Amino acid sequence: MSETISWLTNDAPFAITFVFFFCLAFARGNATYWVGRGIAKGVEHTRFERHLHGRAYQRAQRFIARWGMLAVPLSFLTVGIQSAVNASAGVSRMPVRRYLPAVAVGAMAWALLYTTIGLAVFYAWLALDWPWLVGGALVIALAAVVILRMRKRRIAHDAPDDIPPQ
Repeated sequence: MSETISWLTNDAPFAITFVFFFCLAFARGNATYWVGRGIAKGVEHTRFERHLHGRAYQRAQRFIARWGMLAVPLSFLTVGIQSAVNASAGVSRMPVRRYLPAVAVGAMAWALLYTTIGLAVFYAWLALDWPWLVGGALVIALAAVVILRMRKRRIAHDAPDDIPPQ
């Protein structure tokens, strides 16, 4: 298996690598969409229906509402909401006849990005010595912790007080 991946990322023609990444992104996007459809159907009229109204899904649904059919392909160029947008498209029951062309365009954009720039960045990252890898991972982890804490504080600050004034 590792020989196949090595061939695909090092020696395969551009078209084969692109088609591989396209199929990967297309399958993942559709799987997430259909999981969203299944979740929406499965939790109707249950106590779990409230989970579909979480912050990530609300953000993704606002993105879909604002950008329409462009939301799905644009989500492939983002970090953090791609799965939520695809699942949200399924949960909100975006028609398949509109979803399939949108996910195909998004998968093409993702495949192009990863076949060109993505692999170059990945190989540059691997070429670094291991201390730099560990340092980079620690910087990313620290940034994630700081961002999550800032979001938590903002949410706590923006939340309405449940205590009525006296």
